[in-house]
Amino acid sequence: MDLNYSPEELAFRDEVRTFMETKLPKDIAQKVKTKKNLTKEDQERWHAALNEAGYLNAHWPTDFGGKGWNAIQRDIFDVESEAAGGPRVVPFGLNMLAPVLHAFGSKEQQDHYLPRILDGTDWWCQGYSEPGAGSDLASLKMSAVLDDSGENYIVNGQKTWTTLGQHADWIFCLVRTSNEGKPQEGISFLLIDMNTPGVEVRPIILLEGTHEVNEVWFTDVKVPVANRVGEENKGWTIAKYLLVHERSGIACVGDALASLDHLKHIAEDQKKDGKALAEDPFFAARLAQIEIDISAMRTTNMRVQQAGMEGKEIGPQVSQLKITGTVLRQSINDLTRRALGPYAMPFVSEALEGGSNAETFGPDYANPLAADYFNHRKTSIYGGSNEIQRNIIAKMTLS
Repeated sequence: MDLNYSPEELAFRDEVRTFMETKLPKDIAQKVKTKKNLTKEDQERWHAALNEAGYLNAHWPTDFGGKGWNAIQRDIFDVESEAAGGPRVVPFGLNMLAPVLHAFGSKEQQDHYLPRILDGTDWWCQGYSEPGAGSDLASLKMSAVLDDSGENYIVNGQKTWTTLGQHADWIFCLVRTSNEGKPQEGISFLLIDMNTPGVEVRPIILLEGTHEVNEVWFTDVKVPVANRVGEENKGWTIAKYLLVHERSGIACVGDALASLDHLKHIAEDQKKDGKALAEDPFFAARLAQIEIDISAMRTTNMRVQQAGMEGKEIGPQVSQLKITGTVLRQSINDLTRRALGPYAMPFVSEALEGGSNAETFGPDYANPLAADYFNHRKTSIYGGSNEIQRNIIAKMTLS
């Protein structure tokens, strides 16, 4: 892979920058750059702007209306969007369910759900983890049993850590349809309407005070068999396919680069012994190491994405990306808080809401740092904990 931009790629970068300058709502970009909480309406406006320009699904295969972007185009768009203050698109329908439907969905499912993902009709969330089945996902117990008609499943159980489930219209779930054989052999993949009787969403308030995740309870929920993707008891194959897309996305290269630029700004602004903190040898060395690691991760991420687009088998690199991306995000949080010292300690949660006049302490960029730090402790756990990813790497490499 040639990492030097071609004239065509430079022209594409200019096109993306122009789009960000003219179509990214200024109030949304300001919220992102100052780390204010986004509303569902903010996300929907950005989703609509991307869809209108043909950028929302540009990474989809051309057979499904995408532009078939290569890895470098995807990288350019992600980096430029983050730099401009574009929110990360809610990934569950667009980047997780859609690839599953492309690969495993029926023609009827593709024709019905994919357009609704694009036009914003359906907001999706993910139903994988359960209280006793997180990184050990095959231990899930939520059951789906066929009724007497054979046309519906009756679903009972619980999902947890359901991100943005309070906004969702639909949830894609792994459910247990058989207890025979190995645990992985009795799992199926269902699409469930969140408005079905028996579905209850209960909020989980995170450490920094936000309502980002939920637990979702299912009591005798009737789900048509037509809402099953793929064969019954073959959902584990689909689950692994989806997790490849989730874990490579967790690398968040664009976010890491934008956060690094913000950290550099802080290091120039903060002083130590009368000089910019960026001139301190110890601090500068840590900053340089993070930049080197992001560069290596960015290259690996593009190689993995390109291999996937070419239909090649992807090895342990996806797990490596998940580990590296989350460790780097936490390292940037840690170094940013160290750069601000005591100003990073106070946390006024009200100041993270748009239009708030709550009093804060220190520079304007100080208040969100504690919330960022606390929130990103989860990144090394979700999507399969980093300990599990290291086991996957060891098994795939040594075998």
